[in-house]
Amino acid sequence: MATKLKNLSAYDPAEIPSAKKMKFGIVVSDWNEEVTKALLEGAYQTLIGNGVKEDNILVKHVPGAFELTLGAQFMAEYADLDGVICLGCVIQGETRHFDFICQSVTQGITQLNMDYNIPFIFGLLTTENLEQALERAGGKHGNKGVEAAITAIKMAHLQQEMEQLEG
Repeated sequence: MATKLKNLSAYDPAEIPSAKKMKFGIVVSDWNEEVTKALLEGAYQTLIGNGVKEDNILVKHVPGAFELTLGAQFMAEYADLDGVICLGCVIQGETRHFDFICQSVTQGITQLNMDYNIPFIFGLLTTENLEQALERAGGKHGNKGVEAAITAIKMAHLQQEMEQLEG
C-alpha cells in the first residue's frame, strides 16, 4: 500500500471484525530500534483497542530483519496463534545489503503464509533514510504497525469465515 498520500493509521473501526477471542504473535526486529519500537507500540495498542486481551498477545524480539522469518516460524510452531505480525525496518545504505535483506524477508514471509495455516503479516519498512522510516512509525504517514495489526485481524477473521464454510 503506497504511503505517499495515505496515513497508515487511518481505518474505519466499523470495518474491523471482532478480535476478542483471537491470539496474535508479534515478532519485532531490534535493528533500527527507534523505529521498530514505535511499530511495536502501534501494533500492540491497535490489537488491544480492537478487543485482543493482553494475555493473547505474544511479543518476541529478534536481532534484525533477516531473523524475522525464523522468529515468526517459531511462533507458528510453538504457540497456538491466529496470526503473526512481523515488524522491522531496513534503511537503504551504500551497499546492496539492503536489497538482499528486503528480498529475503519478503520471500520468507510469503513462504510462511503458504506453509502454515495462519496469516503472517508483512510489517517491514523498507526506506531510503531514517526520516522516511520515522514518518511511517508514528510520524506524518501514521504507523505501519497499526496497519499490520488491522491486517492481521482481518486476515484471521477471513480464515475463520472460510473454516466455517467447511462445517
